[in-house]
Amino acid sequence: MNTIAEYLQEYPLIVLDGAFGTELARRGFDTNDELWSAKALFEQPELVRAVHHDYYAAGADISTSASYQATVEGFEKKGFTREQARELITRSVRLVQEARDDYWQATAEAGKRPRPLVAASVGPYGAYLADGSEYRGDYSASRAELADFHAERLAILVAAAPDILACETLPLFSEAEAILADLQRYPAAGAWISFSCCDEVHTCGGDDIADCARFLDKQEQVAAIGINCTAPQHVAGLIRRIREQTDKPVVVYPNTGETYDAVTKTWHGSATPYREFVRQWYEAGARLIGGCCRTTPDDIRGIAALRQSLQEKK
Repeated sequence: MNTIAEYLQEYPLIVLDGAFGTELARRGFDTNDELWSAKALFEQPELVRAVHHDYYAAGADISTSASYQATVEGFEKKGFTREQARELITRSVRLVQEARDDYWQATAEAGKRPRPLVAASVGPYGAYLADGSEYRGDYSASRAELADFHAERLAILVAAAPDILACETLPLFSEAEAILADLQRYPAAGAWISFSCCDEVHTCGGDDIADCARFLDKQEQVAAIGINCTAPQHVAGLIRRIREQTDKPVVVYPNTGETYDAVTKTWHGSATPYREFVRQWYEAGARLIGGCCRTTPDDIRGIAALRQSLQEKK
């Protein structure tokens, strides 16, 4: 179940991929939609596969499926049947698996780096709402309602057999609790849990990240705990706060520090020099590092170079 722990016994750092929606948009795909990157699952699945492949080629040890904003209810709003919606969610994982297998069969790097893994994205309730509330945490849904919301998609994703679930951009401790309650139905499945945070202490919904880490430390199915889609300057402090509560690996994949406009589905402001922080995050204790919104394969190549240098020093 805990593939992450096995990898880290042999390698000093696991490299995650970078932004998916950003990369689709850079390649000309219009993500201005309630489904965001999940729209590409039915409009341009070959492009989805190509982006995953290119992240593996950039050095990512894990690429994450385009299911962040993919829900049965969301696809039904677009006119798909329930069965078609379920198949699209399954497809999100299959496309990563195909990209990984194609890349690994063609590469000369076998033996020089770990065989890449596939993560299935479990986005927050706020992603389904498509109103930016994953960056505010102002849900009206109860923990039971959140568990009901996540249950069906979680079942579909587990059945697709990813190596790990990426339960990500969670603004609320209660949403992590809800997902883990669902996950207990699948005891062989492992997950990382990562929160969106507003400063060096709190999730976007106001929970202390230390309280989140203390709870997650006791959950056997949680393989790593961390932060994503958070401004880079907050991350080192959050890592240290998590490390005070757990020995589990810390996962971080921040954005570039810009501000998201949920109405226009665009980012504004000046990007933070992302690469300048990567070694700082590693030294603070992060062992899975990648990028979220606005990062690119070039950023992942930089993280992979750090992993290579650390490996050479072992």
